Amino acid sequence: MSPRVTSALLASAVLLAGLVGCSADARKAESWQPPAEPQPAATPTPQVPAGKAPQRTFAVGVRQLKLNRDGRALPTTLWYPATGEAGGAAKRSATAAEGRFPVVMFSHGLGGRPDDYATLLTRWAAAGFVVAAPTFPHTSRGADNNVLDVLNQPADVSYALDQVLALNAKAGEALRGRLDGERVAAAGHSAGGVTTIGLFTASRDERLDAGVVFAGTALGVGTAFAGAAAPQLFVHGELDEVIDYAAGKAAYDKVPWPKAMLSLPKGDHGRALLSDGATLRVVSDTSVEFLRWSLYGDAAAKKRIPTDATRGDIATFDDHL
Repeated sequence: MSPRVTSALLASAVLLAGLVGCSADARKAESWQPPAEPQPAATPTPQVPAGKAPQRTFAVGVRQLKLNRDGRALPTTLWYPATGEAGGAAKRSATAAEGRFPVVMFSHGLGGRPDDYATLLTRWAAAGFVVAAPTFPHTSRGADNNVLDVLNQPADVSYALDQVLALNAKAGEALRGRLDGERVAAAGHSAGGVTTIGLFTASRDERLDAGVVFAGTALGVGTAFAGAAAPQLFVHGELDEVIDYAAGKAAYDKVPWPKAMLSLPKGDHGRALLSDGATLRVVSDTSVEFLRWSLYGDAAAKKRIPTDATRGDIATFDDHL
């Protein structure tokens, strides 16, 4: 494992202690208040109408957006379906493929950066999704690792989503007309998982139709899941040395909407997300079919999820979708 990946995982180890032990620095979070107790979901079924996901695999393009929210620099990496031959690494500034594609907002973990997850996110883009991943100003590699700033990140993601969707109508923009703003998900790992849960609880963004939480916890953002039903996929290693599996499972149990949990009996805090291998293939295939169902409304994809999730006996699957 590369030193930067190891340091990113080790940096995540201060997440729980930071959120619990930094009450003296609470003024640094933007007027955050503890979330209320969970409320019943307003809508019992997913919002996205029935449809069909693309059957082909796309080539993938990648580019950068320079974003800034009130002085918070948020450089954002975009992976998107592109023209050309599928397979291989993403091509910088490649021509976007024809079509309108759902958007997935991805949040990195503490001490990480979006490109750490390039293998997974490229696979999502190749399946027909535009993936936008901000680099957060205080929790990315090389920053001050102020873990309490995680509480500000849901607002960062919502702002980045505003800017990404604005590309859809911008004259001369390469992604003009390519983004489906009615089909949007949020996903994230570790501190990014906390961020993602926050987008469905204390900082609910009603544009979001689904969520994917890797090795996350509700600590700091609560489990008051609110708004219209948004299916959730949780992925967690049972040997997680940073965020205990039980903490992730407790958050999952509070989700009042269609949900599933992919549990990795031999999985840790997320090394499988950062390098290719059999575990990543199970995680990526399962999450792709989940996104095809939850964002494209593809019923056939939903039927494939349990098969992908349990292939090779790498994971167990709790299915309430």
